[in-house]
Order: sequence, then structure tokens, then C-alpha cells
Amino acid sequence: MAAPLPSEITPPQVWASRRAWLRRLGAVALWGSGASMAAQGAGPGRQPPLPAQPSALQGARTPEAPTPYELVTGYNNFYEFGTDKEDPARLAGRMKLRPWTVQIDGLVAKPLTLDWDDLRRLAPLEERIYRLRCVEGWSMVIPWVGYSLQHLIERAQPLGSARYVEFHSLADRDTMPGLRSSVLLWPYVEGLRMDEARHPLTLLALGLYGELLPPQNGAPLRVVVPWKYGFKSAKSIVRVRFVDKQPATAWNVAAPHEYGFYANVNPDVPHPRWSQATERRLGQGGLWAPRLKTQLFNGYAEQVGQLYAGMDLRRWY
Repeated sequence: MAAPLPSEITPPQVWASRRAWLRRLGAVALWGSGASMAAQGAGPGRQPPLPAQPSALQGARTPEAPTPYELVTGYNNFYEFGTDKEDPARLAGRMKLRPWTVQIDGLVAKPLTLDWDDLRRLAPLEERIYRLRCVEGWSMVIPWVGYSLQHLIERAQPLGSARYVEFHSLADRDTMPGLRSSVLLWPYVEGLRMDEARHPLTLLALGLYGELLPPQNGAPLRVVVPWKYGFKSAKSIVRVRFVDKQPATAWNVAAPHEYGFYANVNPDVPHPRWSQATERRLGQGGLWAPRLKTQLFNGYAEQVGQLYAGMDLRRWY
């Protein structure tokens, strides 16, 4: 099966104009060819520093070269700001990041509300270099800053009846023009099974490239689940809710036949409209570089494969 065009990937009701698509195509080709802004001297240094120690966790630091900063922060899916890849970098600066609080509730012994400073001090910060694989067929390598989500879970003390964790993203119509679109139900909701959320590799990220998260990348905090397709990693989180039933998540509700709840990276399970067997690593060789072979669980099978023992991995979950 041929690799999909972005116009085939994005739902028809949110296709960008042909001119915008051609502009985006040219920008990615420029980045991939090595003529990026990063190569010309731009890069980290735009956000306040967020120091962290390299993680010693097995699987937390891939040896692959990180994707250029300008591409990580300039080519994003964040539909609250629009469906073009450049929309988040162009518009997310409107979002108010301070004060910021996260409500933690549901089936927990200790419902609580934490502000960003509380979250910053909750656990020692680590740098983790993870692969990121988008369901659209492209990938990046990103040096994140944060700590295992498990630390937040322990603080809330979930009840034995809590089987899932649900994440709610900010939905502010004053600063997020994409909320006028009906492509998804707002706010954006994602979720994980409890054992997935507790896995040490599941990261609560506060930064990238040694700095605070830029708004377009999900500031001020987001989840990163490296063995799942990127849409599972909720951005700009304002609520964490513990529940006993599988959450109704944004893309699973919008197109259940195309976007499963589990959404584990699997080269042997195609999306209904395109193959997942290969991927294009952005920042490496441009649009026409040889595609990489996609790895089961995005290369983290040794660490997380046991979570799915007994499940039929041939199914599109």
C-alpha cells in the first residue's frame, strides 16, 4: 500500500486549502534537506530553561539523533489552533499559561488541585529522548523533560475501582480558534488503562530540549506515551480523572473505525486508509528519503509488550 498523502489522512471536513498544503510540503522538504532554520543558527533558547538529569530508566534514551528544534516546534498537530501543521506555532502564543491548575478527581482517595509549581516539584525532572510516531506516517525523535506519570498517580491515591485515567485538555474559545471546528468534540479527551498510565515510560512532560514546553507542543504540561500513536499523548492538560470505564476519547469518538482506543504502534495493522509498515522520519533527508520500517510498539516492545499479553495484536484497537 502506498504511503498516504496528508490530504488522504486529514478527515475531509478539515482539509486545508491546496495552497496551504503546498506551502507545508515545501517547508517540510526544506527542513528535511538540511536547510532548516536550526542549521542557520536558530534553535533552543526561546523558552526559559528547565534543567533535568538524563534518565537512567531502561528504554528512556534512544540513541537516534533528535529532530531539529525548529521542526519539533514548528510542525505540530494541535487542532485547538487549526488543522494546518503551522497553525499551532502561529497561534498558540495567545494561550494563557499562568496561572495554570490541574484538577485531579474521580475515583481517588485524595481529590486535589495542583498548580504548575506544585507539579514542577512533584518529582525530580529527567531528560528522556523518545521516538514519536504519528498515525499519519511521520515520526520525530524528541528530548523531553519531565517525570513518570506514576508520581502524580501516587499523589492522588486512586481507588481499587479505578481502571482508567482520563485526560482533559484546555478548551478556551477566546484563545483557541480551532474550537470553532466540529471535527472533534471539545474539550479534547484522551485516556489510558491504569497499568499503561502507571508504566515508568509514560511521561508527564513539562519541557523539551532542556526548556519549558512551547505552547504549540502542549504547554504547560502534557502526557507522552512513546509506544502509542501521537494522538494518545494529551496536551495542555487541565483535568486528570480516574474512572472505572473506558473513556470516550476524542478520535475514537470521531472515527471509531479509524482510531482505536489503544492505538499502539504496529506495522502489521494498517490504518483503514493507509499502511503503517513504514514511516518518514522528519528532518532526515527530505520527503523523498527512504522510509524507515516501523517497529512494533514504536521500538519499546521489550519494555511494554507484557501489558498486552493475550490481546490479538492483529486487530485495530
